[in-house]
Amino acid sequence: MKKWPRVWAEVDLSAISHNLAVIRNRLRGRRRIMLVLKADAYGHGAIAVARHVLARGEAQAFGVGDSEEALELRQAGVDAPILILGAIVDGEMKEVIQHDVAVCVHSRSRVRLLEREARRQGRKCRVHVMVDTGMGRLGPFPETALEVARAVAASEWLELEGIATHFSSTQSADDSFTRQQLVRFSEFRKSVQEAGIPLPICHAANSGAVLFEEQSAFDLVRVGAAVYGIFARRDGDASQLRPSLSLHTQVIYLKDVPSGTPISYNRLFTTRRKTRIATLPIGYNDGLSYGLSNRGHVLIRGKQAPIVGAVSMDYCMVDVGEVPGARAGDPVTVIGADGTESITVPQMAEMLHTVPYEITCRLGRRVKRVHLPARKHPSLAAAVGPREEQVLAAERVAEH
Repeated sequence: MKKWPRVWAEVDLSAISHNLAVIRNRLRGRRRIMLVLKADAYGHGAIAVARHVLARGEAQAFGVGDSEEALELRQAGVDAPILILGAIVDGEMKEVIQHDVAVCVHSRSRVRLLEREARRQGRKCRVHVMVDTGMGRLGPFPETALEVARAVAASEWLELEGIATHFSSTQSADDSFTRQQLVRFSEFRKSVQEAGIPLPICHAANSGAVLFEEQSAFDLVRVGAAVYGIFARRDGDASQLRPSLSLHTQVIYLKDVPSGTPISYNRLFTTRRKTRIATLPIGYNDGLSYGLSNRGHVLIRGKQAPIVGAVSMDYCMVDVGEVPGARAGDPVTVIGADGTESITVPQMAEMLHTVPYEITCRLGRRVKRVHLPARKHPSLAAAVGPREEQVLAAERVAEH
């Protein structure tokens, strides 16, 4: 009989396609879409996601966080345009230029180094000038950024492909600062045009700006969180987004314990009644935060089971005293739906006082990604009824 994996994440690729359709509808087809794949597509599996959307023509370019992510996509055969949204260091320039990966630049010194390497290889490097309009992270202020753009445009070995900025507060209901950034960026764009510098692409909008600030779209939008359905706000068009990832494990051990039994490290929990404790092979190395110790819960057989005691590196324990029929081998939902109960990424993030993206980005290497291509594939965690359905679901995992 097939066995359940230790820990696995189901990635519903049809949900990603649906969310991209929501975004395209919002844009009314007037803008190009750059799908952000940094942090392994926010924990969803960058290569599988890239191949899926490319095969369907759902995005025209990809954004990544660093050169390693870009080169992994190239090595996997992804030949679409790729832009490194963050900074690159000196040692990364050779391979980035060699594999035709576009880069964001933030200073004149970086422009000179890129130009030197591009000349050495005898091939052009595509460049986007990042301007700081209020993020305070990367990129010069507009006045200095104009000089950077001039330097790129004047270079024989660099191609000024675009200018960009990054909004800091698009998930806030108060959009006043985003509008200030939008004005600053629009003024910078105008100064570049007035300087006679050719400007193919202008981009600023992230997921929040796409959904809540229509004027920010320009020529291209960079979307990540909304595509994966882990966007925190759920008003307006964002209410149509579907979560694309669920996280599961299984019960590996059950033990009936008396009242007064300490559970896990440092005895952070002691049973107050006779109950049944289930051990799950998932811990903070897999992405189950230590902060959920004695606070979070999971779903087993459609019922909530509280996490008791400290979450450890490889395991956690849950109280299944109120889950009739629980047994070793039962699938467990950590994120997702089981029957009428559900646990969402934003809910978990709120409990942990963090942002939703951190939850999925922290899924560890041991978590097996199972990419489901269509809605006809039922959730593995839903297979808690007849044993035949459990076996069928387990076989689907093995096939991937």
